[in-house]
Amino acid sequence: MATGDTKLSICSDSLIMLGSSPLSSFSEGTDAAQITDRLYDDLRDTILLCYPWSFSLKKIQLARSVDAPTTEWRYKYPLPSDILGSGPRALFTSSDVGARPVTDGWAIYGSDIQTDLTTIYISYQHSPSEDVLPAYFVQLLKYWLAWHIAEPVTDQIIKAEYYQSLAVGSPSENMRGGMMRQAMQIDGSTRPVQAFTDFPLLAARAS
Repeated sequence: MATGDTKLSICSDSLIMLGSSPLSSFSEGTDAAQITDRLYDDLRDTILLCYPWSFSLKKIQLARSVDAPTTEWRYKYPLPSDILGSGPRALFTSSDVGARPVTDGWAIYGSDIQTDLTTIYISYQHSPSEDVLPAYFVQLLKYWLAWHIAEPVTDQIIKAEYYQSLAVGSPSENMRGGMMRQAMQIDGSTRPVQAFTDFPLLAARAS
C-alpha cells in the first residue's frame, strides 16, 4: 500500500533516525537540508535499479524515429525520457500476455534502440513519485538514505555502518540482506514467479 510520503518526509525521517532534527524545507539553509537535497535523488534511483521492483516497471510501445540510423540497422527508436539506467529490462515485438523477450537483433546506441524490427515494446524501470511508493520500499529507502548520509551529517562512521546493516545486511550477504531482503520478498509475492523471467538484464550494447 502506498504511504503518501514525499521526498521531504523521507529525508526528515532518515535524519531523525540519525538523531538530527527533521527538515522544515530543503531551503532552510542547514547542512542537513543541503546534503539530503543533493544526494537523495541519486540514492533513490540507485536502489530502484538494484532490483526490478514491480511498482517501478513500465511496458510501452516505442515510436520509431523519422531519421534513419547511420549504422547497420534500418530503424531507430528513442528511449523514453523517464527510463532509469542505460537501457530496457527487456524488449518485445508484441504486447500480448506471455510474449517472450527478444534477446538479439537490436542494439543500444546512445539514447536510441536500433534494430531491423518494425514494431518494438520495452519493459523498463522508471522512478515513481514518492506518494505512490509502497511502505516496504519507503522503509528500505529511509535506511538506505540514513546509511549514506550518516557520516556527512553526524561525522560518525559507526552510524553509517549500523544503517548499512539494517538496509542490506552484512558484507557476506552481497547487498541482499537486511531490509533489502524483506522488501524483495514482499515485492516478489505480489506477482507470479514466472514474471521474473520477463525482465532479464539484457547486455546488448553497441560494440
